[in-house]
Amino acid sequence: MAKRLIFGHRNPDTDAITSAIAYAHLKRELGEDVEPVALGEPNPETQFVLQHFGVPAPRVIESVASEVSEVILVDHNERQQSAPDVDQVKVVEVIDHHRIANFETADPLYYRAEPVGCTATILNKLYKEKNVAIPRHVAGIMVSAIISDTLLLKSPTCTDEDVKAARELAEVAGVKLEEYGLQMLKAGADLSQKTVEELLTLDAKEFQMGSHKVEIAQVNAVDVNDVLAKKSDILQAMEKKIADKGLDLFFFVVTDILNNDSVGLALGSASAAVEQAYGVKLEDHQALLKGVVSRKKQIVPVLTEVLSK
Repeated sequence: MAKRLIFGHRNPDTDAITSAIAYAHLKRELGEDVEPVALGEPNPETQFVLQHFGVPAPRVIESVASEVSEVILVDHNERQQSAPDVDQVKVVEVIDHHRIANFETADPLYYRAEPVGCTATILNKLYKEKNVAIPRHVAGIMVSAIISDTLLLKSPTCTDEDVKAARELAEVAGVKLEEYGLQMLKAGADLSQKTVEELLTLDAKEFQMGSHKVEIAQVNAVDVNDVLAKKSDILQAMEKKIADKGLDLFFFVVTDILNNDSVGLALGSASAAVEQAYGVKLEDHQALLKGVVSRKKQIVPVLTEVLSK
């Protein structure tokens, strides 16, 4: 069997990068020739995780077709979030926990999608199903992914399965879940040295919502005012992205990891959809989103419904 690449989405978060590494380890234990790669550099949170558990960062790539003919996707399925030339290779597997959209293949494939808070939760099941033990360092990056995607098990995306997996993996990794989790989230929420461009691309995803092209960027912060202090420059950069990409809406969400609320900045011809979706009024393009922390569950589905009417 020829070598296959395993990777998560563009502008990768902790789940995207660590799930590629964790699934590659499982595949290698089963005798398959695979390599975990990334479609972008690890963010500060992911860097903290990899360093904490002594795991090398995967190689960053810009295209796949020049290297392999078959790939495996983790933590995403939508084409616009994947490698730019993913349509030139065969997708043989998908392991994901998001909506399924803008995705089709010419041949059958193994597709594992479950409504859980994190891809690592699914991978934990796959290790058990294949009867392969999870080593400490892999368990460490997997529990980190669950902590990241569920905001330390507090996000509405978190399920009982995520909680169970997180506790199991934390024990194998030798970490105290709450203590390590808060330390990790705070490491990722230090945005003081980030440029405006970095803030808007750390964790940004494009979506097709009805006939509208939407980009949603999200960052976690201990103090949202650290980000909002750069609001004027952020709005200017958002306007440029809208023009360059032909977007109908750019929605930048700053999530307060301590209070579990978010502040949203919206620009574009479809920005009124944010007001309609959340029953808020945008003042200078800004609105408080009480209790909103999850892009997957509280932002994408709500905006998709409004923009698809």
